[in-house]
Amino acid sequence: MTAKTDQLLIVVSVLEGRHFPKRPRLSLVVQASFDGEQLATDPVEHREQPQFSTELAWELDRKTLHQHRLQRTPIKLQCFTLDPVSQKQENVGYIVLDLRSVQEVRQDPRWYPLLSSKYTKQKPALLIRMMLENDSRTSQPSPERFKAKKAPPRPGSLSGSVPVPDPLQAQLVPEQGYHQVGPADVCRDMFVLSVTVAFTTNLEQLVPSTKKLSSEDSGFFFYYSLLGNDITSEPFQNLLRPDFEPERASVRIRSSKQVLQVFLSQQPALQVHLCCGNHSLGSAEVPLSVLAAASVFVDVKPATVEGAFTLQPLRRTKLPDLPADLQPTVGVAITLRREEGPLQPSEEKSSPAAPRLPDPPPAEQDPPDSSAHRPADLPPGPPALPQSHTESAAESLLEEVHKEPTGASDDEAPLLHQPETTSSSISVSAPKVSIPSSAHHYCFSLDLRSLGKFSLPQPISAMLRYSYPFFGSAAPIMTNPPVELQRNTQVNLPQSFCAFDFAALPHQLQDTFLRVPLLVELWHRGSSSRDQLIGRASILLSHLLSSSRSRTVGPSGEQSWKQTHQDQIPVVHLQRSTEKVAELSYEATLEDLGFIRPKQVVVSESSQRDVPACPQPSAHPAAPLSTRDTPEYRAALELELWKEEQEDQFDDQLKQRELRHMQALAEEWKKRDAEREALVRKKELEFSLLEDKLQKTLSDLETREKHLAEAQLQTQRLQRQLQSEHELTQKELQEAGRRLQRESDHRVELERDKVRLMEEERARLLQQITDAEARYKHLEREFQKYREEQNHRPEIRLQAELNLLTLEKVELERKLESSTKSKLHYKQQWGRALKELARFKQREQENAAARLKRQEAELEAMKLRYLATEEKEAVRQDRQELDDIRNQLNRLKKQEDRLGPAPSDPAPSSNLNESSEEHLSRLLEERDTLLRTGVYTHEDRIIRELNTQIQEVLRDRNL
Repeated sequence: MTAKTDQLLIVVSVLEGRHFPKRPRLSLVVQASFDGEQLATDPVEHREQPQFSTELAWELDRKTLHQHRLQRTPIKLQCFTLDPVSQKQENVGYIVLDLRSVQEVRQDPRWYPLLSSKYTKQKPALLIRMMLENDSRTSQPSPERFKAKKAPPRPGSLSGSVPVPDPLQAQLVPEQGYHQVGPADVCRDMFVLSVTVAFTTNLEQLVPSTKKLSSEDSGFFFYYSLLGNDITSEPFQNLLRPDFEPERASVRIRSSKQVLQVFLSQQPALQVHLCCGNHSLGSAEVPLSVLAAASVFVDVKPATVEGAFTLQPLRRTKLPDLPADLQPTVGVAITLRREEGPLQPSEEKSSPAAPRLPDPPPAEQDPPDSSAHRPADLPPGPPALPQSHTESAAESLLEEVHKEPTGASDDEAPLLHQPETTSSSISVSAPKVSIPSSAHHYCFSLDLRSLGKFSLPQPISAMLRYSYPFFGSAAPIMTNPPVELQRNTQVNLPQSFCAFDFAALPHQLQDTFLRVPLLVELWHRGSSSRDQLIGRASILLSHLLSSSRSRTVGPSGEQSWKQTHQDQIPVVHLQRSTEKVAELSYEATLEDLGFIRPKQVVVSESSQRDVPACPQPSAHPAAPLSTRDTPEYRAALELELWKEEQEDQFDDQLKQRELRHMQALAEEWKKRDAEREALVRKKELEFSLLEDKLQKTLSDLETREKHLAEAQLQTQRLQRQLQSEHELTQKELQEAGRRLQRESDHRVELERDKVRLMEEERARLLQQITDAEARYKHLEREFQKYREEQNHRPEIRLQAELNLLTLEKVELERKLESSTKSKLHYKQQWGRALKELARFKQREQENAAARLKRQEAELEAMKLRYLATEEKEAVRQDRQELDDIRNQLNRLKKQEDRLGPAPSDPAPSSNLNESSEEHLSRLLEERDTLLRTGVYTHEDRIIRELNTQIQEVLRDRNL
């Protein structure tokens, strides 16, 4: 376990882009912002696939990282276009990265599309990788902090001197129990590569809600392949509460540190699958390249890659977006260490050879049956334990191996395969074999008959390869020699029959056959290049268990059960699992030969003579009879001779029947071969016609593609032309709008100036009205004073005063006429102002309509007030004149009354009464008229003055 540093680096690698338009005049820049800090890439050429190749990093500690993940702080990338001449930037789009998905392992880069992109038709995207790195600068001494590391050796060379194959391969050395990586004469150091599956979290997220989270039959288990060895963990039954012990699988590697680094850097990521039966629910990838980088100091301490890796479901299912604490994970640790001490010859383990394919039979012989390759008895020890077993399983097997056969019981854990050696550092002697008494002797045979329906265009030299460690060996079994496989042809596979004898418990056999399929790989053996894996077929051995069983009798009379299954399965492509490459025809047979029986030990006669005879009850026993002379022996001998005779006759009958069947099969084969040849010729003719038709169709398609390309170019040209016209029209409209806006603003300013002048004129007129009212009050006071003085002047001055009043009357009439003319003049000005306002309202736009309405309403109110003021002034002047006349008349009347009535002139009195009546009626009519208009009330000054005058007239009449 490597210690984790507290200081981290968030590294965002901006690699490249795609689907960008080509704009040679501009450059592209990606700016990243996180936690208030901004970083940017160097400007690159604006083309279809811009190459950034820039890493942006931020420093922080683990506590701050945890807080940012809780707050879901994003990393925002903004893409800008940069004009190198004007240095103008334009935002093209942005990308938001989730900080919670960043892990401390190297992940594959992903394509992120630009959001709110300016280029909506082409949908540009950026290739980005995110990861967390330990900031090792804090733990290194300051003088060597910036010391460059030594570059790893180039692929294909060892320290620049010894050539090694490229790519490197791990070759199994079964006699020594290790894998050889690199040249054996140079790479002599021993290493141990261990994989530990420690814990799991949230596995239930991988199973849809419609399925159960527990498995009653085969359970759930983890599966991965380590250097070609398939490894499975102990099964557990419930995903909600996975109960399994951490298991470690180790392999020994003989190599050197430099070559091993190159080998690990070339290896793909280790895929750990969560399986249920034959199905994978999800897989996690653990990169081995990180282990290669960490193995620089493997001489000092072991190199380790560990962590909780997210389990991703299969392609056909989609895992919903879940927070980081709900993601299904598996805890995996991969450790590379140097093995303690050199490899001694006494510690080297030996392994029996893997099952070999039978020798090819002669051309005239019949195909061999399963008994031709089955050993007569079980070997002293079954094949060695395959490398796929974990170390915990190896330790339990080692304990079983060291037990005496007499100590074995049915309650002990049965051994599926008995190994000679259980791990790379343990050797076990072969004679110590412990097999449970309930184990059965099984024989499994597999006949890979033919390959057909090949879909690839180039012919290949086909060779099949498979291995099934359950049968006792992990060594691969291959068909030899390779056969030429062409498109849409079928070929028979030579030397493709192989049989395996092994011992196992029935429930172990069923569990393994139901859970682990037999994978057959299709390889192409090149004459000048290395072998190439074409596809893989999966043989489900569970079909063999569900097939019908038949009883067979062996040569010695023992009974056995036999099950046979024939099928045709597809060989699928490695990368594209839905693509079918070829079709494999096979036949699998399983024979249950019953319980394992110990071998009978034949004791020779010489040894029997040494055995003392049984004591007799009599004191003088008689000499014992010979065994051959007893009647039981003779009867048994005759019975055995009769059995042998019957068996010979039965064998002769079987051979004759077999000969007849083979002749019938040969005739039927010839007949069907002729039919197949006729069918092939017919199909060839049909295929030639279809090929001609296809060629014609292809030529038509090429012509159509040319037309479509020309039409597309024409469409693009028209589109660019329309775009330019649209931009020109848009600019013209914007310029016209700005010009109209300026004209409207100028007109509004002119109208505002006119309104301001009219407001000033209105204020001036109001000031004149105020001044006139002040003069009126002043004259009223003077008149009141004059009136009081007149009351005390003698009568002789009345005539002069009357003349003066007459002159004043004339002056007032002149003023009244002048006021009337002024009123008419003001009315004309007001009309002109209304006309000007009407024209202004007509020229105004919609945005000034409401304001003009308010101004018109204010002007209308001002007009009413002005008219009311003018009318009030005219009425006041008229009333003043009338009051003056009435007062003069009243004074004259009083004077006449004091002087006495003139007998010769009674008419003036009646005339005065009539004028007072008219004056009173006129005052009443004026007051009522003003009140009916609604503009004046009884509280207004003019109404109060009219009431006062009416009361005075009434009072004068009463006098």
